[in-house]
Amino acid sequence: MLIRSAIPEDAVALWQSEVETARTPGRLVSGPDELVLEAFLAKIGQLSAAGSYVVAEDGGKIVGHAFVERMPLAALRHVTRLTVVVHPAQTGQGIGTALVQHLQSWARAERDVEKIELLVRSTNTGAVKLYRRLGFVEEGRFKNRVRLSDGQLVDDLAMAWFAKTSTG
Repeated sequence: MLIRSAIPEDAVALWQSEVETARTPGRLVSGPDELVLEAFLAKIGQLSAAGSYVVAEDGGKIVGHAFVERMPLAALRHVTRLTVVVHPAQTGQGIGTALVQHLQSWARAERDVEKIELLVRSTNTGAVKLYRRLGFVEEGRFKNRVRLSDGQLVDDLAMAWFAKTSTG
């Protein structure tokens, strides 16, 4: 598996995979119809200067992607937000682990990045287990924050990893 920086030509594949991932309740907050191709193009360009956007390739096929985005306010510039998407039919193969570890290494190397934050649905037990194994700690819980397509309300967990003090 190869992890590399995302390029504009990846946008269609990333958008298609998120649309498919969003069809599974609780995986993404966005619904399939809320994902817009142009937003993927913009995010790839934006994060070349304000974070890191990477893709995982296996045999020339993109099988996952992740990014960390710096917070915009000066007082929060030491914090990044993490998003990870392992593409459908590719879960359980270590792709999420590789992507997160790659971005943890990026954060350690960035002088001014001290914290990676994320939100994950409490029902996404595989992702929660992954983040905990990689050194993320739960900082809070947003009760009944996300309404799934079936009407069920689920909690969002706020988790964080500290770049300058973590070994994970």
